[in-house]
Amino acid sequence: MDTSKRVKSSKKGVVVFPGTWSDIDCYYVLDKVFGEKVDYIWHKNTDLSSYECVILPGGFSYGDYLRPGAIARFSPVMTAIERFARDGGLVLGICNGFQILCEAGLLPGALIRNNHLQYRCQWVHLKVENSSLPFTQRFERGQVVRMPISHYEGSYYGDEATLKNLEANNQIVFRYCSAKGETTEEANPNGSLHNIAGIVNREGNVLGMMPHPERACELLLGGVDGRLLFESILSAGV
Repeated sequence: MDTSKRVKSSKKGVVVFPGTWSDIDCYYVLDKVFGEKVDYIWHKNTDLSSYECVILPGGFSYGDYLRPGAIARFSPVMTAIERFARDGGLVLGICNGFQILCEAGLLPGALIRNNHLQYRCQWVHLKVENSSLPFTQRFERGQVVRMPISHYEGSYYGDEATLKNLEANNQIVFRYCSAKGETTEEANPNGSLHNIAGIVNREGNVLGMMPHPERACELLLGGVDGRLLFESILSAGV
């Protein structure tokens, strides 16, 4: 079925590539924490017509051979996701999912190795720069939230023109910051240009972010700020 003929639905889908491992976390949050209808979507599936939101979770798709997301970008599901996004469906890429979206050209720029060449798994603070999106409507602009990161190649890079456009079009959604909201070099865990932690496409329906909101939805795990992102999606009614 052509996914351009997407039907109205409240169901969410979590894409699974060979090497994906945060799929279970995303599924759990949607199913157990929020009680939503959710499916796993195998990377060879091409029918997304029954979903309102598709999540590309973190992991090491295809072992991160060549570079993160470079092979996953050619999976059959990605052609369907491109059509899905053009039709207004919500697409969320988390960590490796963000890398895949950049490789596929659905988001500008690239994620490169952390500037200190270390894998970082830690909690970080984020400043919310855009709260008018389907992904962020439960946040406040300027709000400081806390979520974990887990990556080696999470440093956002874009050329001068790309960065200028992101700033001008309010496409930078999250920036790494201090607990007080200061976007300093010290608060940047990977060397991302402009402290970028998450960006959105011009249309506002494709979001990529390196931090893991699905790991910040229960107090037992250390924080619940990630719930605001999922609550935003659930109330978007796309």
